[in-house]
Amino acid sequence: MNHQIRASELRVIGPKGENLGVISLNEALKRAEESGLDLIEISPNAVPPVAKISDFGKYQYEENKKQKQAKAKSHSVEIKTVQVKLGTGEHDLGLKAKKASEWLAEGNRVKLDLFLPGRAKYLDQNFLKTRLDRMLKLLTVEYKVATPPTKSPKGMTIIVERA
Repeated sequence: MNHQIRASELRVIGPKGENLGVISLNEALKRAEESGLDLIEISPNAVPPVAKISDFGKYQYEENKKQKQAKAKSHSVEIKTVQVKLGTGEHDLGLKAKKASEWLAEGNRVKLDLFLPGRAKYLDQNFLKTRLDRMLKLLTVEYKVATPPTKSPKGMTIIVERA
């Protein structure tokens, strides 16, 4: 801002948004003082750097407003977890699949954990994958597999996300 700018030449934008062209730093500072405003360096990495003649307080307010709007529009994706066991009944699987479908519709990722106690961890991998597929078939939302079925400390895990 103002005298903290180190570049010798700047591309300057006027107070009403008009392009003043590439002018020297001294000329730009003089024009800013004449209009009673500040010279603010907007993009220092450009060649030549871009500066704007504006009120610094107003500029900060507008930048904060832009950041808040961008933050409000962004949606953080969470990983929701659904845990099923080998002997989970069809009705319970249906309820868990319904909840998982809601989460997928919201845009979240869903982690399906097949909980395997004790010796069940050493069952045939294909058998365990068919148990996970039982749950996946009940999902009502289009999905894609983000990470394929893998062994986890609790048993077997698969992560799905919206297609």
